[in-house]
Amino acid sequence: MDNKNKKFYFIAIGGIGMSGLAKYLLEMGCSVSGSDIKESKYTKKVEALGAKVYIGHDANHIEPDMTVVASTAIRDDNPEKIRAKELGLPVLHRSDVLKMISEGLGHEVQQFIGFSGTHGKTTTSGLCSYVLEKAGLDPSYCVGGIIPDLDTNAKFGGGKFFVAELDESDGTIVKYHTSVSVINNLEVDHVDFYKNGFDDLLKTFRKHIDNRVEGGKVIVNKDCNGIKKLIAANPDVKFTTFGIESGNLDYSARNMKFTEFGSEFDVYHHSQKLVSLKLTIPGKHNIYNALAVTAALNEENVDLEKVRPHFETFSGMGRRFQKVAEFDGIRIFDDYAHHPTEIKTTLDSARLCNTDRLVAIFQPHRYTRLKGLWEDFKKSFGAVDKLIVVDVYSASEDAIEGINSKAFVQSFQNEDVTYVGGSMENAARKILPLLKSGDMVITLGAGDVTRIGGELKKLHDEQTAGV
Repeated sequence: MDNKNKKFYFIAIGGIGMSGLAKYLLEMGCSVSGSDIKESKYTKKVEALGAKVYIGHDANHIEPDMTVVASTAIRDDNPEKIRAKELGLPVLHRSDVLKMISEGLGHEVQQFIGFSGTHGKTTTSGLCSYVLEKAGLDPSYCVGGIIPDLDTNAKFGGGKFFVAELDESDGTIVKYHTSVSVINNLEVDHVDFYKNGFDDLLKTFRKHIDNRVEGGKVIVNKDCNGIKKLIAANPDVKFTTFGIESGNLDYSARNMKFTEFGSEFDVYHHSQKLVSLKLTIPGKHNIYNALAVTAALNEENVDLEKVRPHFETFSGMGRRFQKVAEFDGIRIFDDYAHHPTEIKTTLDSARLCNTDRLVAIFQPHRYTRLKGLWEDFKKSFGAVDKLIVVDVYSASEDAIEGINSKAFVQSFQNEDVTYVGGSMENAARKILPLLKSGDMVITLGAGDVTRIGGELKKLHDEQTAGV
């Protein structure tokens, strides 16, 4: 189909989600341009594929025949957004573009497998895309993180499946019409959006379930308490279940063996063994992730023997327990975990590894989340020997009086917890002397704490070289 006349303009094209959509549209043959406040590896990637990228926002970039895409972070006073509205152009949220793609924007409609839930949706959507790609099934996909071995988060493929990560944080998940909806788990997280807590979350997911295509399936993790509430609240819905600990499951993991950085287990469909899987990513939560993907693919009649070998070669998503540096017997990992349950899961997995001392460097993400989940955060670091907390990453939020990292650290009693303020460079200078050989260090958060591992390695190398 001819997509050359479809012109898309992305405001903030350098974001991980926005750049993925831009890449997808470019591969479909659409005309793509956009702007961002600074150059990045993501702006360079879409430029290399043929996008016109401007550094800085300017109303003159907007042309009368464009469809404009703006992320949630773009305010109404943005000059490009103002110009688009003056010209009467559609200004779409990225979820609207994902919806258009999933419904066959300029191509044949594919089987839409959507992964959602409070935790694990990036890993499950990435793992599903990866094993389908490696098995030669040429999937299309748009996920929220870079798949390291494929070095991308999006691709327009000619195969049967379209795989996507579906975000529930702002309620846009209700827009999609999935063939298979996988819900990994449910917990309250985005307290700024879900004002009435879990009740609002249940209502949103009911709408999402109701919007699936005729005959569409809903696959859920029955071991999760939030999912149990979802099932109980919707007795008219036929759920396909997976898990490890619950009884009466459709899909289950059995005969589990844990290794230092992975696991082995058998996947059963009711009482029938389907496949044996080996993972080289650590933790029980990744068994759940692999189960979710296996259930979805089996429900879609994919030959599991074709995809089986590729579960073992999946090295995880970028910023998911990703090793970023090593020096003087100190290993530094980085993880995107920014919700108490994610943090506890990551640290419990790290505890399974052979390590002398486990050190966490935590950056709270958003003041509203820290305030709303304060006590839950305090309970999530039980596995660590030492906790270091850096300043809150605001994500454009205004500060809340009394809610900050220093106050959070002061609320602990009799534990090895340290507050380190300032920029990531300054934080790294203060943290390096606190580390010792044999430490496993994990940086945790959705903000720029990801830079600390590199800063620590750089400082170490400079000191060693006598700079």
